[in-house]
Amino acid sequence: MTKIRIAIQKSGRLNEESIEILKDCGISIDNGRDQLKASSRNFPMEVFYLRNGDIPQYLRDGVVDIAIIGENVLIEKGEDISIAEKLGFSKCKVSLAVPKAVKYDSVKDFQGKRIATSYPNTVKNYLADKGVSADIHIINGSVEIAPNIGLADAICDIVSSGSTLFKNNLKEVEVMLKSEAVLAVSPKITEERKGILEKLQFRIQSVLRARQSKYVLLNAPNDKLPMILDLLPGMRSPTVLPLAEEGWSSVHTVIKKDSFWEVIDELKQAGAEGILVCPIEKMVL
Repeated sequence: MTKIRIAIQKSGRLNEESIEILKDCGISIDNGRDQLKASSRNFPMEVFYLRNGDIPQYLRDGVVDIAIIGENVLIEKGEDISIAEKLGFSKCKVSLAVPKAVKYDSVKDFQGKRIATSYPNTVKNYLADKGVSADIHIINGSVEIAPNIGLADAICDIVSSGSTLFKNNLKEVEVMLKSEAVLAVSPKITEERKGILEKLQFRIQSVLRARQSKYVLLNAPNDKLPMILDLLPGMRSPTVLPLAEEGWSSVHTVIKKDSFWEVIDELKQAGAEGILVCPIEKMVL
């Protein structure tokens, strides 16, 4: 039986979140400790555990068909590889940082400076677009120490919380790009495996919609029902059911997480009571 071959990061946060989304898609993976390859028992899929930086070449060569990978890695090493889906997790920035004591005015300040990074192509392209030329030092590993030991004047690296920069007496001065995990596709994927990819994307989209939404149930007095319904977004329209107590209705709807608290505050002010909020496991449209 034909199986789709997916690459995920061998270890780290992206590995854990990749396994989690596959699990939420109902895909069980039979893998033991330190395995580099595993299969799913209930979906036509083989999983390859690879170094993040190696994944673009595996996709390019057709060794794997798809991959869950940081968008920043594709920008650095695989701009020719297409993205099928943005996954909404493992969000970060790729930024330029300088020592806190250094006065910074604009990107022009990097002219002729030494920049330590493991993202040389990203830095070169960004600076070239700004008309700036700098001396790029390629470092694989912890680049934050480079200015402290005199190896570089600045660094370019991934920034999540900014705590690592703070600990190394650095400050973020330019955000070059924002990144998140994506589902990338090999240019050599076969038509048969494209069919499996479509099934996987359908599941992923259902999971992502659920993660971005909350199911809300509330009680509303009938005389305030029109005002309350006007406040409610929904997949189509809210469901309204009569309660046993005369003059009251139960309203069921879905609210986006990014606007959730604002909508809840407005509902309370409009007269809604007994508001119950539930997580959504899957949302299939």
